[in-house]
Amino acid sequence: MKKILILTANPKSTDRLRLDEEVREIQASVDQSKNRDLFEIITRWAVRVDDLQPILLDHTPQIVHFSGHGGGSQGLALENELGQMQLVSSTALGGLFKLFKANVECVFLNACYSEEQAKAIYQHIDCVVGMNQEIGDKAAIKFAKGFYRAIASNKTYKESFEFGCNLIDLQSIPESSTPVLKIKKRSLSTQSKRKQVQGDEETPISSLTRMTRVFISYRSQSPDRDLAQQFFEALKAAGHEAFMAGESIRLGETWPQRIDAELERSDYFLLLLSEQSAVSEMVTEEVRRAKLLRDSRGDRRPMILPIRVNFPLNSPLNYDLRGYLQNIQQREWKSPLDTPMIIQEALSLLATGHASAMSTSAGPVFPNEDSPDSPPLPVAEPELYREPGGSVPLSSGLYIERPPIEADCYREIVQPGALIRIKAPRQMGKTSLMARILNYAKEQGYQAIPLSFQRADNRLFTDLDQFLRWFCEQIGRRLKRLNQLEDYWKGYGSKDKCNAYLEECILEEIDSPIVLGLDEVDLVFPHQEVMDDFSGLLRSWYEVARYGDSSSDLWAKLRLVVVHSTEAYIPQNINQSPFNVGMNVELPEFNRIQVQHLAQRYELTWSGQQVEQLVTLVGGHPYLVRKALYHLRRQDVTLAQLISEAPTEAGIYIDHLRRHLLNLQQYPELAEALRQVVMKSKATELNSTSAYKLDSMGLVSLQGNQATIRCDLYRSYFRDHLQERR
Repeated sequence: MKKILILTANPKSTDRLRLDEEVREIQASVDQSKNRDLFEIITRWAVRVDDLQPILLDHTPQIVHFSGHGGGSQGLALENELGQMQLVSSTALGGLFKLFKANVECVFLNACYSEEQAKAIYQHIDCVVGMNQEIGDKAAIKFAKGFYRAIASNKTYKESFEFGCNLIDLQSIPESSTPVLKIKKRSLSTQSKRKQVQGDEETPISSLTRMTRVFISYRSQSPDRDLAQQFFEALKAAGHEAFMAGESIRLGETWPQRIDAELERSDYFLLLLSEQSAVSEMVTEEVRRAKLLRDSRGDRRPMILPIRVNFPLNSPLNYDLRGYLQNIQQREWKSPLDTPMIIQEALSLLATGHASAMSTSAGPVFPNEDSPDSPPLPVAEPELYREPGGSVPLSSGLYIERPPIEADCYREIVQPGALIRIKAPRQMGKTSLMARILNYAKEQGYQAIPLSFQRADNRLFTDLDQFLRWFCEQIGRRLKRLNQLEDYWKGYGSKDKCNAYLEECILEEIDSPIVLGLDEVDLVFPHQEVMDDFSGLLRSWYEVARYGDSSSDLWAKLRLVVVHSTEAYIPQNINQSPFNVGMNVELPEFNRIQVQHLAQRYELTWSGQQVEQLVTLVGGHPYLVRKALYHLRRQDVTLAQLISEAPTEAGIYIDHLRRHLLNLQQYPELAEALRQVVMKSKATELNSTSAYKLDSMGLVSLQGNQATIRCDLYRSYFRDHLQERR
């Protein structure tokens, strides 16, 4: 079904327009068509500027129609909270529709002098209609009537535009040259419909589909499992090929290789996202791999289709999922009553091969998006009643300090030109520490800017010029100094342009020190040339503050916190950190006293023996400790049960263990090295490369090249799952 969203605005201080008559004529034009069931008209009256994003997010229309006043170069006239006129600039409108270009096919601006806004929107939307001068009420209404009558009759946008102009002429109104059409070649025909109309007959969608391959990602518990099964059966019945681990992997089959193979060949990645799966490491890993595949392919496959299962759109996601699903719209399942509609919508999408409301978008349109004025703690908020996943918010009492790390970082960040490097395996608390350093800096009156590289499109990491421009845009936007960037981004020398912009527009103009918190920097690691240039640039900023020349005082105001996962070293064949200047912070595991303190905060009164049992099982790994304490506090399991089940498929750590196993299967030399470690009760001599990488993954502890397994959980699980190589 094609959605037509009509937005109207007639502010108090402007001439009265017959907007109700225009909407009535559009509705009648569609209702009188034999194809009326293929269209849905949504009308919003007295639209305010703040309404635009929510309305577009809620309805995901294909056609957006605006009726109201235009102000030429000043913009379109919407309303403010008092009903008075508030103008929206061409640039802002262009930016808005850039965020929705994956869904919106056509924008119709039925307002005087709106050609300038049409030009701005046309940069991102394939078909835009505007007005090159003033247009009367009667002509505007007739033009809209002719246009939508043709749209409802399955005419192209170009043909529909001509029908609208002709209807003005037929009424002897001398304004048929006022509307202007801007259209790209690929939009000369309308989007495929979800149903094919043949006279009075409708061909079912399932009979029109081509066979596609769908990977279903889900958590193996109700209602996720039941909904996944229904999708599996519906997809198979419609002639598609579906993969669902519980149904598709045979006994004895090596599941890591099978999952990788199925992801490689899938056209769609159907993600059932519940509160439980949102903190599942295995689900997160599947999403990460699907996104990497999509970003690396010209056809952008697999397309990711997230469905929230009893998990509201405003519920926060963990840090990784939040980054992977950025720019992807999500559907919501609340009860079995929603199942038929959502399954039918998915089948419709597969039938046409086009992205509809469940599709990818070019801008940040996912729920819980942050504005530059309200930057994220880059995490979801795991409290006592929420299963751990992501980092610990500033307001949480669950953050455990690891002295003297925090105090050292606070002391360092106030030093001129400071650079702090935080590195550790995943889920060790890197982002939590970064957030606290930035918060301390803000308390000192500094400008503190968190900048996650998860927010950058993957393609930016392959082009230094585009990447550094994106980097400068993020900083300029936060500091309200973005307007001059265009002037600096001319000519050659990407690093020179970046340096000049930061020095002349940022550091010279702002009196207080500026702290940049750069998170997920390891996303640059796979792109060697960009990584080398960017790491060199960071080093140069750190060093120039120490030169003692005229620019040193400026660059001394810039402080950097660089955060990256050491697990990123594994696929890139990196045997040392690419950053080797500044203060190095390697986060250790919790010690026994810190585990005891965290247990108390989870309201558990534990003896030293109970702490020792947990530490023996999982070491002091922050995430694994928190996960155990969460379930023990809820009385889901006893400590004895948790220890007994931990390395099994029924244990609470199975997602974490499977993620590591999936990674090890990619690198047989590492898998074999770890197998040797877990099979021996004493330290094992490894070659330096294997030792370094297993330590970077957090699986072993090192004394020189002598490796021992980190904890009993890893020993038990990997001893059973790593087979000797032939």
